[in-house]
Amino acid sequence: MLYPPITPYASGMLPLGGLHQMYWEQCGRQDGQPVLYLHGGPGDGCAPMSRQLFDPWFYRAVLFDQRGSGRSVPRGELRDNTTQHLIADIECLREHLGIERWLVFGGSWGSTLALAYAQAHPQRVQGLVLRGIFLGRQSEIDWFMHGMRQFYPEEWQRFVAPIPVAERQDLLQAYYRRLTDPDPQVHLPACRAWGRYEGACVALRQNADAIERASSEYVALSLARLEAHYFVHRIFLPEAQLLQQIERIRHIPAVIVQGRYDVVCPPVTASELAQHWPEADFHLVEMAGHSLWEGGILQLLMQALETFKLRLC
Repeated sequence: MLYPPITPYASGMLPLGGLHQMYWEQCGRQDGQPVLYLHGGPGDGCAPMSRQLFDPWFYRAVLFDQRGSGRSVPRGELRDNTTQHLIADIECLREHLGIERWLVFGGSWGSTLALAYAQAHPQRVQGLVLRGIFLGRQSEIDWFMHGMRQFYPEEWQRFVAPIPVAERQDLLQAYYRRLTDPDPQVHLPACRAWGRYEGACVALRQNADAIERASSEYVALSLARLEAHYFVHRIFLPEAQLLQQIERIRHIPAVIVQGRYDVVCPPVTASELAQHWPEADFHLVEMAGHSLWEGGILQLLMQALETFKLRLC
């Protein structure tokens, strides 16, 4: 279903002021329809395979690693790292590349950021393709920290094992203290445990490669630190803002793709979003979890990108 592997025709580091520089790249057709890819996490970064989602004969695909993530520097940096900073970074990148409007594609945390960006700048968004919906509410954060054990009890036991029993009443704060400790002997084991927990729960059938990647030092350092940072600060948005401000973007064409058995971002959240946004095209995929790369989810996302080719011509 994916397009062949492709290398970027342009890339660079964009200074964001202060501490941060952001890695960006473009691939596909230089005069094509702009599409922005927003990776998950926060803190994950873009995988090269993500470029293969977009028809290189039609789309001008723009990918970037969010502050503190992937090839952006400094990796794992929490200072000056909020949802508002990321929204401003997207606008900075759009202006830097001379793009007037674009299609926005985001999954998991990428869906959160896509919604927040679209609500802040609806005039810049031609359409939205969203997957594995996360709205950043306290109930969703609590589910990640505690609820997933109902489906993955053995992984949750591994997750809490580094935390003394006396500190498990506030598991997020206990992890945050360790993840932000300057000593690598303290923060690296916590990063790896957090990354493994998430990697083990993302797919309907556990994927050893996903677990290994998420628990590797390179990925886990930024993934765990930034996810905990955003969770502790309730993603730097008022509770339920993304639902309450849906009227700002109801006119924008949108496709929502959600796995029926998504344990990381349960389908009830996507269903609530669809109820608030009846104009959106909502797909609940049977026999699928959270991962973008599961067959049914990937197929529908690719179909959505094909449909937008007709809409945006």
